[in-house]
Amino acid sequence: MLKLKLTILLTVLAVVLGFGQNLMQTVRGTLVDVDNKTPLIGATVVVVDSNPMKGAMVDVDGKFRLEDVPTGRITLQVSYIGYVSKTIPNIVVNSGKEVLLDLTMEESTIKMEELIITANENNGEPLNDLAIISARSVSPEETTRYAGGFNDPSRIMSNFAGVTATQDGSNDIIVRGNSPKYVQWRLEGIQITNPNHFGEQSSVGGSVSTLNNNMLAASDFYTGAFTPEYGDVLSGVYDVKFRAGNNEKMEGVFGFGLLGTDLTLEGPLKKGYGGSYLVNYRYSTASIISDLGLIDVDGVPKFQDASFKLVLPTKKLGTFSLFGLAGTSSFLFEDVKPDIWQTPGDRFMQANIEEDYNKGASLLNVGVNHTYTINKNSYINTTVAFAGEEIKDDIYEKTILKLYDGNGKFLSDSVVNKNTSFQSRLNNSSVRTAITYHYKFNAKSKIQVGTRYSVFNYNFKQSQFGGNNDSATPLTDFDEKIESCGNFVTWKYKPNDNLTFVSGIHNMIVLYNDKFTIEPRLAVNWQLNNTSVLSAGYGKHSNMESVHHYFAKVEQPDGSFIEPNKDLDLLKAHHFVLGYEKQLGRNIRVKTEAYYQHLYDLPVENDNTSYYATINEDRDFKYVDLVNEGTGKNYGIELTVERYFANNYYFLVNGSLFNSKYQSLEGVERNTRFNNNYLFNLLAGKEFVGLGKKQNQTLEKKKKIFFSGGQKYIPLLRDEQGNLAVEPSTGAFWDYDKAYNDKIEDIYQITLSASYKWNKPKTTHELFLNLDNLTNTKGKLSEYYDESEPGSVGYVTQFGFFPNLMYRMYF
Repeated sequence: MLKLKLTILLTVLAVVLGFGQNLMQTVRGTLVDVDNKTPLIGATVVVVDSNPMKGAMVDVDGKFRLEDVPTGRITLQVSYIGYVSKTIPNIVVNSGKEVLLDLTMEESTIKMEELIITANENNGEPLNDLAIISARSVSPEETTRYAGGFNDPSRIMSNFAGVTATQDGSNDIIVRGNSPKYVQWRLEGIQITNPNHFGEQSSVGGSVSTLNNNMLAASDFYTGAFTPEYGDVLSGVYDVKFRAGNNEKMEGVFGFGLLGTDLTLEGPLKKGYGGSYLVNYRYSTASIISDLGLIDVDGVPKFQDASFKLVLPTKKLGTFSLFGLAGTSSFLFEDVKPDIWQTPGDRFMQANIEEDYNKGASLLNVGVNHTYTINKNSYINTTVAFAGEEIKDDIYEKTILKLYDGNGKFLSDSVVNKNTSFQSRLNNSSVRTAITYHYKFNAKSKIQVGTRYSVFNYNFKQSQFGGNNDSATPLTDFDEKIESCGNFVTWKYKPNDNLTFVSGIHNMIVLYNDKFTIEPRLAVNWQLNNTSVLSAGYGKHSNMESVHHYFAKVEQPDGSFIEPNKDLDLLKAHHFVLGYEKQLGRNIRVKTEAYYQHLYDLPVENDNTSYYATINEDRDFKYVDLVNEGTGKNYGIELTVERYFANNYYFLVNGSLFNSKYQSLEGVERNTRFNNNYLFNLLAGKEFVGLGKKQNQTLEKKKKIFFSGGQKYIPLLRDEQGNLAVEPSTGAFWDYDKAYNDKIEDIYQITLSASYKWNKPKTTHELFLNLDNLTNTKGKLSEYYDESEPGSVGYVTQFGFFPNLMYRMYF
């Protein structure tokens, strides 16, 4: 009995002492040369301001390990003889999960005896060392830290200068006044589908991203004058990277939130083998609640998605990785109007017609990546990927009869009949292959040579039906294969550590109709002194138009149909960028960029009285005879003041003044629909650490204030006195002569969010609360005719107040 009591006493004492101890975690990773991927054996990795000093050396495999690192935020200092040292700040260490880092260093161009090691805090610097203008990296920690991000990597972009969303709740990204359909999404270095649920045919739309923050490594985002490796893009590039899973121990993350419930698991494939797996699955929480019968609400949007990455290193054949991203989504909205979801055509504006909208969408992206080191100066990277998407749209038209009693008092609406009014079936797939050869001549010079080959299969059928559901007007109907090829050469030259040149050529070829471009690129970065950097860049870029336009069926006066757009050329643009960056002390930087984009060969309607150009296309569409004779221009200036996270707080203030114009065959210079003219963001956050009896809890408060000019719109017809002059019987609703002349009103939004984290010996718990559009401001974006609304005018407004609560457990 005494022995039992002693055992219990010792056990309790051990538990109490254990809870009283500081919580620790392991920080480990790899360190290699950025140019040739060889291990930097003997390099030192030190935790800044650790007492006693905590550090490690890189071994023969390029690995380092730091044991018993206290939880919280740390900064690492990485040094190696002959290389430019770097500092990695704001690494979050939690007790429930090891920290895994893949680090690189760049060889110094100056002689060894002249080398002076200086710290370089690479906050926001792009991972791609060839991107020296209009680029920044986005870390997973930032998607959590910035207010309004929803832990959604696509929403975080709108916090940066020159970038905004459409404000209607979608995940569209508008970069420097360009259409969101010209943004290119990439995963693991190769182009993928629009990674959003509920997507549309022009690779736009979607309100929930399939990308999950738990899967991401730091990724790069580009806003103009792209490096030569990026082709078939005019607007912006989001180059997403999945992180590698833990290759030593199994770990997991469970999340439950209003948007979705998900589980992430990772671990080693086999003990003693360096390979790992990382997998995530998510299901919409609203669907779970609805499926359980806890709520009975029509029109609940349903979605689920999954993603994975397998890392398979070999001893002699390099490293292979398999990756994938998939998602499916659907909804049925009854009595839908544009303030809920935009539907094709204007039938919803007829007084006796209502529409129901049934939508389904799915996407799949899978691929294999291989990196092989040839020798100490060169390596080759190869990626093969499959991408596919399927979108089904059905719109049902209901004819409504209003019932009145004998005294003329309205009783109810009665549905007379219900017919299919619009049907769309899109099934796209592609196989892409990318090969890039990297060669490092010396510390001053290196090249990349690459080629991309893509095969696209498009199966697309779209029809508009008459009111009696008997006659179908074909909008497009094709089953085609299109092949394209892109080739590039990039040369990076650093005559010294203060001056960098990146130049090259990209070549784009569409083999279907033999359209091609030769696109020169050039950028320079000049470190004027220890705190100032001047940069400039130029690039010619091109982009295929959305494929449905190539095969659009255009009705002729005699009732026949032709496909006049099969010879459509590539859209083209010249990008010019000039930037200046100034470091104010250790933690504040000021950055400004001025840009000019000259767009030409834009597809516009082949009619000298028409305003129509495809660059304004969003979720709606128009099928007409197109010619590549339109022009456009985007120009503006951006200013950013950023205080990096330090001493438990940060802020980010940025503003943009810009213009976005185009001209069709009518010869009138108009605003594009995305010409907001100005953007302003203010973000700030403060972290309170060491809370609770065990000082193991952290509270973070954050806020965001956003101002923007309203988007340009096409107004309803009005007479000279401003009274509505629409004619529903003939379908005359819109004043196209005033297309995109003006906005309705400016937009503003306030978002508050908070997170609370507490570390336990084996787990970390986090609670997030995000109050998006706290004041429920519903700025008017565009208008439509609706007899039931005051003045018969309805408005599409910005997305209203939306609270999002999420809990996560790391184990």
